[in-house]
Amino acid sequence: MEGWRASVVEYIRAEAIPVDKYGHQPRLYALAVTVAEGLEYDDDVLFASAWMHDLGVFAGHRPHDPDELARWDHVPYTIARSAELLAGWGFHQEKLEAVAEVIRTHQPKDLPVTTEAVILRDADILEQLGAVGILRAVAKIGRDSRYPTFSSVLPVLRRAAQQFPPLLRLTASRAIAASRVDIMFGVIAAIEQDGGELLF
Repeated sequence: MEGWRASVVEYIRAEAIPVDKYGHQPRLYALAVTVAEGLEYDDDVLFASAWMHDLGVFAGHRPHDPDELARWDHVPYTIARSAELLAGWGFHQEKLEAVAEVIRTHQPKDLPVTTEAVILRDADILEQLGAVGILRAVAKIGRDSRYPTFSSVLPVLRRAAQQFPPLLRLTASRAIAASRVDIMFGVIAAIEQDGGELLF
């Protein structure tokens, strides 16, 4: 692994708090490479973007005040801090703007225009689907003000399963999403059958 890549991984491993957030980065990059098979893309840009894109959601990088946190847009912070860090680790100066563009358009609501941005956004959407998507959502219960109870996560899972797949742009991503959505609907149905309305 190149020097700057090792620095990225080491930094994110230390900064990803809560610690379960660390797993998202290596999974996301691996998934991005999978859905990008057959496409021409810059792997330096994809790697850096995949590992750095959520820096602003880590504790210690986001606001502590609940009101400030509710208004927090982590993307501008992440873009600025990532550029600073990557440059310090010896990342290619001429590719920093491409990384910024991928991070800027990585969320489902965004409209990516570069190949690397399309790849990463698709992969990030896939990370919110299936068994891993369920685990990531459930892990937030009680520690994220948006999800105080088990019941508050069910609508989030249902919306993800219904609304995210049509946003995917790549054929490989849509193929992966199909089985992940089936898993989500199966789990949602099982929860409701087991007394979902009585969840707290």
